[in-house]
Amino acid sequence: MSILSSIDRLATEYAAVHARYRAARTLYLLPMDIRKDIGWPELGDPGDAELFSPPRSRAATAR
Repeated sequence: MSILSSIDRLATEYAAVHARYRAARTLYLLPMDIRKDIGWPELGDPGDAELFSPPRSRAATAR
C-alpha cells in the first residue's frame, strides 16, 4: 500500500464522518414535532458535546 492510497483512505473516511455529523446536527436543530414526524430519535441534551464537537475519524480516536 502506498502512502498516497493511505492518505486517500483517511481523507475519504474523514469526509464520511464529517458528513454524518453535519447531517445529525442539522436534523437535531429541527423542531421536536418535525423530528418525531420523520422518526429521528431524541439524542439527549442539546448541548451534547459529542454531537456538536468537530468530527474525528476512527483512526484519530484509536490512538
